[in-house]
Amino acid sequence: MPLNFASHAFRNFVMESARARLLDLVKRQGPVTADTLAAKLGVTAMAVRQHLYGLTEDGLVMHEEQTRGVGRPVKLWRATAAANAQFADSHAALAVDLLTQMKKTFGEEGVDRLLKLRTAEQEKTYRAKTDNARTLKAKLDALAKIRSAEGYMAEVRKDAGTGHWLFVENHCPICAAARLCQGLCREELALFHRVLGKTVKVERLSHILAGAGRCAYRVSLPSLKGGVECDQS
Repeated sequence: MPLNFASHAFRNFVMESARARLLDLVKRQGPVTADTLAAKLGVTAMAVRQHLYGLTEDGLVMHEEQTRGVGRPVKLWRATAAANAQFADSHAALAVDLLTQMKKTFGEEGVDRLLKLRTAEQEKTYRAKTDNARTLKAKLDALAKIRSAEGYMAEVRKDAGTGHWLFVENHCPICAAARLCQGLCREELALFHRVLGKTVKVERLSHILAGAGRCAYRVSLPSLKGGVECDQS
């Protein structure tokens, strides 16, 4: 292989790798500024903007402008719906087709029973990997690891406003199926309740199917008498 060809191929590989890492970060953090992205990636803001404009031309990211005090508006970047194809989709077409056929064969009640059986099996699998966790944070971290392996790009964050935990899923690999069958989202919330424990409160704050950039849940333990919350560390 000629040296110049190999060098060109390597540069293309590096370029695509950088774009993929940037798109992943925009998907997780958006809406986000180019400066913030640059700081997290350890590169210049100019380099990030070049990639962002390239991703914009490909229809994978978009921006909106926000005024912050005096000066030029700030561009906030986020991934588009078209970007979902760049992440795991868990065989969306097959899932949709199977759900359609199940509804025709078993009806809505039959599909609901099947979903509950699926949730019960998921609970067994999840609890085997989370029950040994000693704290709520440790259990959430274990759950995030499971869900990320399934394509949900899950992570645990601290809710600065309340001090509670946020369980965030930046991608829905079964989005097409969930649009057809809302029971999937209902069962997902029930699954989190059962895995995290009866005393844990789980509230859905945002929902991809409702147009949000991610699904987010506030997770908290009940307060003790006197208003002091149980240890969540």
